[in-house]
Amino acid sequence: MSLRPFRDIHRKKTKVINVGDVKIGGDNPISVQSMTNTLTTDIKATIKQINDIQEEGADLVRVSCPDEESSLALKEITKNVSVPIIADIHFHYKRAIEAAENGAKCLRINPGNIGDKSKIHDVLSAAKNNDCSIRIGVNAGSLEKDILEKYKEPCPEALVESAQRNIKILEDQGFFNFKISVKSSDVFLSMAAYRQLSKVTDYPLHLGITEAGSFISGSIKSSIGLGSLLMDGIGDTIRISLSDDPVKEIKIGNEILKSLNLRNRGVKIISCPSCARQAFQVIDTVKKLEEKLSHIKTPITLSIIGCVVNGPGEAAMTDIGITGGGKGNNMLYLSGIQSKKVLSQDIISKVVSEVEKKAAELDKKLK
Repeated sequence: MSLRPFRDIHRKKTKVINVGDVKIGGDNPISVQSMTNTLTTDIKATIKQINDIQEEGADLVRVSCPDEESSLALKEITKNVSVPIIADIHFHYKRAIEAAENGAKCLRINPGNIGDKSKIHDVLSAAKNNDCSIRIGVNAGSLEKDILEKYKEPCPEALVESAQRNIKILEDQGFFNFKISVKSSDVFLSMAAYRQLSKVTDYPLHLGITEAGSFISGSIKSSIGLGSLLMDGIGDTIRISLSDDPVKEIKIGNEILKSLNLRNRGVKIISCPSCARQAFQVIDTVKKLEEKLSHIKTPITLSIIGCVVNGPGEAAMTDIGITGGGKGNNMLYLSGIQSKKVLSQDIISKVVSEVEKKAAELDKKLK
């Protein structure tokens, strides 16, 4: 239960590509991805981290392949995970071929950095033969020397020219199953580059603010940059780059999409910051509910408001709501309607029970 969004976001209609069984672009859901930070050669640790990332809600996971041992390790890794794997490749074309042949469903490369046309041809042949897509990954920190000399410094025009150059390399080889990114650690540079690129290509765009920083600063930078682009209808897949646990990248990515009503997954909690009017400990309650409801994948809205100032109004717009009342008698709302009073000490168990019941009902309807 929710109100119609104040503003509908009209996504740009891009071409559709396949990354394994995940479709990117067009009307398909915006996908969320992250990247492992384990040694790829530590197969057991890498598989565990991929599964943890997927459990949090990732649609795709990227794995770095800096050497032959890493790209060959993909064979065992991909056998033991169900999410499509993107191989992160830099410079060495043989790593790309090995990754494609060992189960990767996408190669993150800069074709212009791979080498001469024969090497690019070999990489694209391996990709075609193994149903493997490509992401052209342009980065402000690794632009081609001649482009950097032309523009003197990284700028939107430089990133877009690099992207267009690499697009032409793939198209000239008859390869079209690819997406593009033009990342920078600077929010404004990234936003301007993506906006310019979106005007000159219909290929799906992978959004990201690269090297965004720690959990708090990186989440804020990414929310501003990616959120602004997504509101403009730009973007088909996203990654939040944090110096932190990759699982947190997925959590932030999904929260950005939920905030924009672009994709709903799990419980969306609306809660007040708390004040002297609160009838129960809102902050502690929300923290415990986030943990206890993390297993719910069904989209459900939940309001946790400490008093009657905004509580009834918020509860009227959510599937389940709790509004603080006097003497520990708080009101439970179901589908916007008052249901029963709940003692403060019973809020968490009652809310968890109602959310799980609601999720089961919705899941049953979908089957």
